[in-house]
Amino acid sequence: MQKETGGSKLLCRSLIAIFTVGVMGWANISEALTDEEKNEIGTEITTIFRSARGVIAKNQALINDPAKGDKGLSSDAVIATAKENYKASTGKDLVLADKSTLKGEAQAAMVESIRQIMDKAQSLINAEGKGFKGFIPAIFGKQVADNFNKLINGKAYIKLTAPKSYVRNRANRPDKWEDDVIENKFKKADYEKNKVFAEKADHNGKSAYRFLLPEYYVQACLNCHGEPKGEKDVTGGKKEGGKLGELGGAISFVVYN
Repeated sequence: MQKETGGSKLLCRSLIAIFTVGVMGWANISEALTDEEKNEIGTEITTIFRSARGVIAKNQALINDPAKGDKGLSSDAVIATAKENYKASTGKDLVLADKSTLKGEAQAAMVESIRQIMDKAQSLINAEGKGFKGFIPAIFGKQVADNFNKLINGKAYIKLTAPKSYVRNRANRPDKWEDDVIENKFKKADYEKNKVFAEKADHNGKSAYRFLLPEYYVQACLNCHGEPKGEKDVTGGKKEGGKLGELGGAISFVVYN
């Protein structure tokens, strides 16, 4: 039998280490991240998500214009404007990290999700002779979130939710943890507005770091969610009677351990 040299021993150990990381999978790599790093990822992805949804909210009149064909809302245009919104919100340019990191992979998955949803929606958005298209911020957000969750391969998760009385799509109903944060933290008079709540908590039976970002009604939201309560809005749903500045929803983000 050939005697193992020092160099071959080192090579063998390196190969074993690489193999071990592959077998152990993402979970242990994620555990290596600090809570601060996970919080940074949550802040980053929800900000990109919100920035893109803001583009759809601002362009509702254009999207629903039956006299205009091409609305100029291609995926490239929406992503470019979302980046402008991101900079306005954070004071810095959106810089994509290395995809070998969770931050970089999540960034890429979110941008690609926005691109795919906008590409699929072009025929609807640009349909002439059709007024209300139903392509509202909530629908766009749900589609992008679902797409992101597929692309990120079980490493993270994002979801739009809201106080139970304001949820229209049952798929967006808050789970027990989200409901507790909304009712016992966000709704308290002394809770700091716009402050994210984050902690270690299970999600779908798995150990995770969870992040919930409160959202408050702005004027554009009240077209569908404002007063008078019970009146039908343009989507056919009933207005919730929400008021300007009131807690209207939340973005839930999860990094699995």
